[in-house]
This record gives sequence, structure tokens and C-alpha cells, in this order.
Amino acid sequence: MEDEIQREFSRFQQFYEIAAEFLVKYSFQLVGAIIILILGIYISKKVAAIVLKQLEKRNFDITLRTYISHTVRLLILFCFVVISLGKFGISIAPFVAALGALALGVGLALQGLVSNYGAGLSIIITRPFKVGDTITVNNVSGVVKEIKLAATIVNTEDQEEIMIPNKHIIGEVLLNTFEYKLVETSVRISYRDNPETAMAAIMSAIKPLDFVTDQPDPQIGIECFADSAIVIGVRVWVPTQSYTDCRYRINLTVFRAVEKAGLHIPYPQLDVHTASTT
Repeated sequence: MEDEIQREFSRFQQFYEIAAEFLVKYSFQLVGAIIILILGIYISKKVAAIVLKQLEKRNFDITLRTYISHTVRLLILFCFVVISLGKFGISIAPFVAALGALALGVGLALQGLVSNYGAGLSIIITRPFKVGDTITVNNVSGVVKEIKLAATIVNTEDQEEIMIPNKHIIGEVLLNTFEYKLVETSVRISYRDNPETAMAAIMSAIKPLDFVTDQPDPQIGIECFADSAIVIGVRVWVPTQSYTDCRYRINLTVFRAVEKAGLHIPYPQLDVHTASTT
């Protein structure tokens, strides 16, 4: 029992001597390193706040300014950590090498995520669209609800929320119609009718609709000459959030305008001639 107590006491004494020697040798360096770290935390917060405030004054996108301020804070804090390690004479070369290897491994493992973040940063900087715009990309269409670094969230008129990875937006054909979407429809009239009368009647009926935009104006004209009818094309810009409802109402309005003008919507006809043989 006494031998065990003696061994424990000996170990404690060795630990005490090592700790005392460390404090005697590195006490000033340790205090200096702690002060440097505290100063680094304070300065990094202050500088990041100043950067964020300046970006807000210049109306930078909220995601971009948050990203920049956090990056500035981490870079400044890293510099102070390096300085504090230098107070103990510790070389940072192995840490930098290890950090590079770790970054490479993480980059390969998270290649898709990294590419999404890079594409998101490009979207925020170049601003090909903004929140509230109507975009169509990769057969997905909707109103932009939120732009994140990793993905863009759009809402459809059916109250569906679609998340598009940003890497599928950059480099693709992007259609931005802002707050509106184009309704394209057509109606057939007989060759016996005057197409100008049809176009005037349709324009007079569509113009008063409250959802039809003035800029650009509705477009109505002869789309083509079919086998048994003249095809009148109608192009109208309507709010994206009510696109389908507007399209249905426009079709009904066109039908009623043609009917009211006394025009005829012909049925498809096929004339068959038989040759008699004797």
C-alpha cells in the first residue's frame, strides 16, 4: 500500500515538475498567445461587421454579403492563430500541408456540393435573375422564392416548391420572363370570313381583361393558312402565379369574341373522290 502511494506521489511530482518547467519556460509565450487569440477574435468580428455594413449600404445580395463577411472573419482569425502558434516556435508548414491534403480529400468527396456552391456564388454575383422572377431551366418553371449558395428554390402556381441545384442552372439555357409568362393560343376561322374582323374582335375582347399586361401588348395576327381554315394566333403576357387560370379565361374570351362577331369556326374537312372504272 505504501509502495503504491509512493508511486502515485512520484508521478504527481514528475507532472508538477514538467508543468512548472513548462510555465517557467513558456509562461510569457502562453500569455502572449492567449492575448493574440483574444485580440484576433475581437478584430475579426469587428472587421466582418464593418464589411457586412458596407455591403448592405451598396445593396449587395444578402447571401453574398453574409458569405463575404464570414470569409473575411475566418481569414483574419486564421492569421492570428498562425501568429499565436509562432509564439511557441511551432512551424505551421506541416499544418498547411495537412490542411491542403484535407481540403483535397473533402473537395473530391463533396465535388457535387462544391460545384453547387461555386455556381450559387456565380448566380449571386452575375444576377441573371432575382427573387420574384419567373425562370425556366431544364424543363422546370416557376417563380424564384429564394436563392441559396447550394440551390435555387422556385414555386409553381400549383403551390409546389422545387429545389434546383445551382450547378444545373449555370451553363444551361435559362429563360427569365420576370413576373410574367406568355400564353399562346389560336383559333380557326373560315376562309369566307375576314381575318381583320376576327383580329379586331379578339383584341377588343382581350384588352379589358384585368390580368392582361400592357407592356408588352397582346399580339394577334394570322398564324398560318391551314387546309380548311385561317389560323389566328394570340399571344398574351399574364402573371405567372395564375398562368393556367388566365389561359383558360383567354381561350373562353377568344371563343366568345369570334362567336359574337358572327365568324365561323370550321370543322376539319376531308374530301374523298372515288374514280369509277368500267
